[in-house]
Amino acid sequence: MQLDSINNSACVDSIFRTLLDVIEVGIHVIDNNGITIIYNCKMAEIEGMSIADVANKDLLDVFMFPDERDSTLIQALREGTKTKNAKQTYFNNKGKEITTINDTFPIYNKEGKIIGAIEMARDITNLERIIRENILHKGDTLYTFDSIIGKSDCIQEVVENSKRATRTSSSVLLVGETGTGKELFAQSIHNGSQRSSKPFISQNCAALPDNLIEGLLFGTKKGAFTGSIERPGLFEQAQGGTILLDEINSLDPALQAKLLRAIQEKTIRRVGDIKDKKIDVRIIATINEDPIDAISNGKLRKDLYYRLGVVSLFIPPLRERKEDISLLVSSFIEKYNYLFGMKVKGISDEVYELFWEYDWPGNVRELEHIIEGAMNLLDDEDLIHFSHLPVPFRKKPQFKDTGLSLLATKQSNPKDEDNDFTKLEDYMESAEKSYLEKVLLHHDSNISKAAKALGMSRQSLQYRLKKYNL
Repeated sequence: MQLDSINNSACVDSIFRTLLDVIEVGIHVIDNNGITIIYNCKMAEIEGMSIADVANKDLLDVFMFPDERDSTLIQALREGTKTKNAKQTYFNNKGKEITTINDTFPIYNKEGKIIGAIEMARDITNLERIIRENILHKGDTLYTFDSIIGKSDCIQEVVENSKRATRTSSSVLLVGETGTGKELFAQSIHNGSQRSSKPFISQNCAALPDNLIEGLLFGTKKGAFTGSIERPGLFEQAQGGTILLDEINSLDPALQAKLLRAIQEKTIRRVGDIKDKKIDVRIIATINEDPIDAISNGKLRKDLYYRLGVVSLFIPPLRERKEDISLLVSSFIEKYNYLFGMKVKGISDEVYELFWEYDWPGNVRELEHIIEGAMNLLDDEDLIHFSHLPVPFRKKPQFKDTGLSLLATKQSNPKDEDNDFTKLEDYMESAEKSYLEKVLLHHDSNISKAAKALGMSRQSLQYRLKKYNL
């Protein structure tokens, strides 16, 4: 193709637009008023926005920064600041947190006056979240053996065996269904051991693709692949302490082999490196199915199982220790009374009978969620009744007769409806206010974090706080 055949503005504009859309870097350009004039597809993907959400709008009207001066684009526009490989954390208009590494530059006209700014961004949101959520140092571990609730023989047997496991550094395999409290046991073992003053690091092996989790666990060598940096893995960061590998059966067999080598030789090798590093880390792993079934189905290497299962602890599901339901319910009510500022005394006899009959496929976690959901629906009552239980739970087939019998009781004992019920609008406002108070308390009154958790903008949350005088 001859160069002059594309040398016209329409063709150049088309090429420019195509480049913007196919390049694997986010591009964001603002004019001298802070209005977005260029915003490519990759940037929209990184920030979870549509181009229409951002184009031709003021940057500060769309995105939320802890301080508007924290925006590298605003710094470039107002102060002519150039930034290279600068990390930036901010929120989109839905309250979603975004973390990027940016190269940002002011744009000058021929007279040397700043007329805009351009930013090129690479997304590291997931990496930042993983590091923040999974690296727990001493003082951040929440649970000890005192946190384990239950007097049933089966749970007490596991607790006693777990306490014995604190005396050594042998690997531990925690076997239990989802929601039985495997991480609670893992943290308790760590806190009861001589390693309690050292780091406790947790990683869910099912949370990431294999190409990311290998570098996260074992670290990376600079130049091992495009964009890789010198970064220690979780094993190195857990040195002297404990690493919890959750859902070990979801780990690729090739990575299981590398993990086996780390256990046997007490060394790891960063991705792209040629040298081994000595490690002193206790490994606790969890699995949510029978290990023998996992081996038969090719999900777990037999040799890794024998190495991990030096100490194997089988945590019973809630259906096998229903005598603990009363203690668990009391504990959860006490917890949410504190969080919600309520004074609920307990559950009705009818609800207790239903809980006893139910099989609890979600185990202790499901029970806690049901108690929390019920307490969000209480007004001034001090007991949780069937009508307060979350709708999905009440609609389960085994509770159909219970719901019908309650309806029949109401019909046979009619009451003054005006006294029994508040207006829907008043009820919804009361529930919203209560929930906002809970979320704010959980996030120590940090508006940005609360807005993110609620999936709304700071402006929307602030409006509601003013509305309810919170």
